[in-house]
Amino acid sequence: MKAVFLDRGTFLDSVDLPAPEGISDYQVFEATPQEDDIIIERCQDADILITNKVKITRSIIEQLPNLKLIQLTATGMNNVDKDACEAQDITVYNVAGYAVKSVPEHTFMLMLNAMRAGLYYHNKVVDGSWQRDGKFCLLDIPLIDLEGKTLGIIGIGTIGKRVSEIAQAFGMNVLWAEHQGREPRDSDYTAFDEVLARSEVISLHCPLTEATEHLINAETLSQMQQQPIIVNAARGAIVDSQALVDAINDEQILGYATDVFEQEPIAEDDPLLSISDHPRVVFSPHNAWGSVAAQEKLWKILSKQVSEFITKS
Repeated sequence: MKAVFLDRGTFLDSVDLPAPEGISDYQVFEATPQEDDIIIERCQDADILITNKVKITRSIIEQLPNLKLIQLTATGMNNVDKDACEAQDITVYNVAGYAVKSVPEHTFMLMLNAMRAGLYYHNKVVDGSWQRDGKFCLLDIPLIDLEGKTLGIIGIGTIGKRVSEIAQAFGMNVLWAEHQGREPRDSDYTAFDEVLARSEVISLHCPLTEATEHLINAETLSQMQQQPIIVNAARGAIVDSQALVDAINDEQILGYATDVFEQEPIAEDDPLLSISDHPRVVFSPHNAWGSVAAQEKLWKILSKQVSEFITKS
């Protein structure tokens, strides 16, 4: 079978990504522009299309008569028209479970940087501020310990549970949020509104759905009584960016640390850029998933899925 990989550049060059077993013709592109004619030209004779973030729309799918499988190199499937695939009898696979160590560790990198103003103090060392101050240490922004703090987790999947384990090792009190508007399913879960009210740190790990889009908005931010730091390693659109900026500026919340944005790469007019110099604001460019080990594991899972699909076809 022929396979085309449209955006190999979303992986590190140093990570080996061999063709899955069973592929006889393998074409790899570093990147593919979001232009229908180019995507169709590159995939015209392909049986298998491999991609991370290239959007595969109905108009593209209907012009690829040989296509049998779309294999995503990610968990999210929002960039593929699944209804169009079903109509054309095209299988769509994603990859799950590859970043269960990488994302939680990145979550705590973001959290600790916000709690201890890590980027702020780094810049004070390199821009001469510490030397000009003259004291042996600089402590103009308070350092906040994780121990004893209450962490509210929204999104209790494999990653959310791993975040719980790490948080408990730090000595944090962990609350699992039930879905908004529902009664807690059992004693492990706490009502959503109560989690907002009690948490000193809130960590987001839920999928982006109609129910979770702008879940963190002006109303829910107003329910946060402990002036928390919010960490987002889920999806950018779960947070209303303007409402978040307003909450930071009004000191409703203490800080925001995020790996994800409503538009990626971040839009030049994203309101979040207006608070980029805040000592408890930390950004990373949607790379929480991408440790070397996670990338290698992802490709191993993907290769097995593709090879099994070929064998069954």
